[in-house]
Amino acid sequence: MKSKPDDRSDNVERIQENIDNTMENIHLANEAISKTDDEKTKKDLKCKNHRREEALDGFRSEIKDEAAHSKRCK
Repeated sequence: MKSKPDDRSDNVERIQENIDNTMENIHLANEAISKTDDEKTKKDLKCKNHRREEALDGFRSEIKDEAAHSKRCK
């Protein structure tokens, strides 16, 4: 069985889409936090946003890796 070649041509776009979606989710969660009086909900949303911020750091690191890979391959 032949393996597929490594096609990284759309990785930056895909990662950027993930960043955009994550930032939108953070924004929506912040709106929900400001509108609710339920402390458990606020705590849960704040925890989710913390994890989302960590994910954003990872996405940004991936984009740098992809940019470096693109430079090497040209």
